[in-house]
Amino acid sequence: MSQAIEIGRLLRAGTTGFVLGCRVNQFESPSFGALVKAPVSDNYQIYGLIHDIHIDDDGLVRQLVTAERVDENIINDNRLNRNVPLEISVLSVGYRQDGRVHHLLPPRPPLSLDVICLCTPQETCEFSAASRFGYFRHILRAADLPVGELLAAHLEQTQALQQAHGDPGWINHATQELIILLRDDYPTLMSVLGALGDISTRQV
Repeated sequence: MSQAIEIGRLLRAGTTGFVLGCRVNQFESPSFGALVKAPVSDNYQIYGLIHDIHIDDDGLVRQLVTAERVDENIINDNRLNRNVPLEISVLSVGYRQDGRVHHLLPPRPPLSLDVICLCTPQETCEFSAASRFGYFRHILRAADLPVGELLAAHLEQTQALQQAHGDPGWINHATQELIILLRDDYPTLMSVLGALGDISTRQV
């Protein structure tokens, strides 16, 4: 099993999600729609999907963007050594306790400065194949998020991992489950299917 990649530490958390912070030079692997975990203890881990990546400005950046010429070394120094962290927002979609995966909201959130890791391909496959896609409901009820784009990004990444791990039919089962869940919400269904259609177009 490949080693989990640490991507940052927890800034704040609630029952439905959490925010982590990291330095810009740490930000290489995680992306929109990726599955991450907060390993709170040896027998309890919280899973979530990245739904927003936010970079705040600071006083120096405000000055630099108005300068006529900015030395490349100054830009690199600001990106690597800036005090304001890059913030990654995560939607909680489940947890693992005593070795069993649950597609329910976690019973308790992670704590400040807990390490947050990118899930390994095996962990992503195990989580996404458990409990008949029960975690989809957490995404679908997040009305303030770009649900279609988030699902499409997550499905695209997970499809590739499931295919590599011997389950090429995973994406078809996932799509069918979404159609069932959204049968009474035509606008959201069209948004999701439209985003999924963009995936198919890119893969042709």
